[in-house]
Amino acid sequence: MQVFKGIKIVNGIGIGKIKIYKVPVYEINEALVSDQEAELARFEAAKTKVQEQQSALAEKERKDGREETAGIFDAHAMMLEEDDVIDEACKELLSEGHTAEYAVNKGCEAAEEVFKNMEDPYFQARSADVVDLKNSMLDVLFGNDTESLQGTEPAILVAEDMAPSETVKLDKSLLLGLVTRLGSSNSHTAILARSMNLPTLIQCQDISDDWDGKFAILDGYNSCIYIEPEQEIIDKLTAKQKEDREKEAKLQELKGKPSVTKDGQKVRLYANIGGPKDINAVIENDAEGVGLFRSEFVYLNSKTDPSEDEQFAAYKKVLEALAPRLVIIRTCDIGADKTIDYMKLDKEDNPALGFRAVRICLSRPDFFKRQLRALLRASAFGNLGIMFPMIISKWEVQECKKILNECKEELTREGVAIGKYEIGIMIETPAAALCADDLAEEVDFFSLGTNDLTQYTCAIDRQSANLERFADTHHPAVLRLIRETVEAGHRHNTWVGICGELGADPTLTETFLSMGVDELSVNPKSILPLRGNVRNVDLSGLKKNNNPEPKKESEVKAEAKTEAKPAKGFWGRLFS
Repeated sequence: MQVFKGIKIVNGIGIGKIKIYKVPVYEINEALVSDQEAELARFEAAKTKVQEQQSALAEKERKDGREETAGIFDAHAMMLEEDDVIDEACKELLSEGHTAEYAVNKGCEAAEEVFKNMEDPYFQARSADVVDLKNSMLDVLFGNDTESLQGTEPAILVAEDMAPSETVKLDKSLLLGLVTRLGSSNSHTAILARSMNLPTLIQCQDISDDWDGKFAILDGYNSCIYIEPEQEIIDKLTAKQKEDREKEAKLQELKGKPSVTKDGQKVRLYANIGGPKDINAVIENDAEGVGLFRSEFVYLNSKTDPSEDEQFAAYKKVLEALAPRLVIIRTCDIGADKTIDYMKLDKEDNPALGFRAVRICLSRPDFFKRQLRALLRASAFGNLGIMFPMIISKWEVQECKKILNECKEELTREGVAIGKYEIGIMIETPAAALCADDLAEEVDFFSLGTNDLTQYTCAIDRQSANLERFADTHHPAVLRLIRETVEAGHRHNTWVGICGELGADPTLTETFLSMGVDELSVNPKSILPLRGNVRNVDLSGLKKNNNPEPKKESEVKAEAKTEAKPAKGFWGRLFS
């Protein structure tokens, strides 16, 4: 028996033979051709076919309730249609008399280097998309069917890396697990693996062609793969796999049941979604509401600045379909790793700390007002929460509310119906967490964006594969900031939720509930497992903050004036 380690992406057990997945290596003719127009036509035909394939993959993912992965293939189709970096590099080679195959191979390699050398991590990551598109176009030009690379028997697939389109084309009924030598926890492969709930190991450096056909067990729980395991290991992990399957079947029984701990503490379980096409996923997974509707999709899926009416139609569709569930829509969070050409944002040395989210909105009030007017109009059709991202100061919230009120007054004068709505902010920086008492006076709810909160607290770029070993999502400083934010919110009758990935972490459910977190918003597929986890928690023996009665503002201010010693909260503990 041999045991090899990697980094787990998805827990679970995969048992079976190994299949080495090898993409074809094409021999490309470098000779020049005389009929340049014929080669250009072959190039255009291949590009069109791959666009159609990518759009079909996107639609397939949506039908399976995987909106996030569908967006990957939407982006691929748009890159082929609109990205001049790829198109111009290929066409320049075609004009020199090269074959379509040569132009695609060399042109895409040049485009890949352009993206790799960009400073923005988001665009650096797009280099992998270019490689995927190159391989897809070469497959078409050479007439190869890469789906046969998987084989015809159930297997644990082992590869150097997996491109998004390669992963989605796989026959899921034959896929027992996935192991790659490369990849990162934020790569497209990782996103796809999570969406399929597939036991996955990345950065397994010891992968060998000799593994092909050997019996193995992929143990996602312990981040390893056993090659030709001993009988004791086989028996133990087979039993664990059976237990996992029984748990999955039982999850379906949780639909319609309350999300309440054994000792009676209630928590709301909401879904994070990326657009109207996620509506079915919210309903099918029995989410009690939407804690994060990423409105960026309206901007990212448009070639020009979307109009008020376009935005209104999208927001209305979701609110109307999910009523009376609360739907919290985050205002435009463009910037950092999400950029749009038509917004003409300046290039920044450190975009994660730069001109992004509410900073853009407050600097471009006309742009902001279009979205706010659309949201207010949509509020008449459901239960709306409006959430402002990347807030660090009280004045920013006040300015957002001022512009929102201006929009409300305009619409009222125009005779437009406006429904009720809540106002909230994202707590995603240490600054916001430490000023939570002041911020809570201005809003109805907080939503902790733990992805960015962890990044900014620990000074760790969450997009960097090189920092995997240093990234600690359970860092005590992050957990302390979450607790202090919950306590501050409750002092001012402001409810507090979590919408980052930590919300779905089963090892933290009890911790968050003992803090008094009111709501957890997660990927729709995590709703039922999380509900099962909540219903197994018993906090009766723990000292907990179970949503205490908030103090009146006058009491808070009086205590602040008369208290001579440090407060009992964060600063008191820090300096005691």
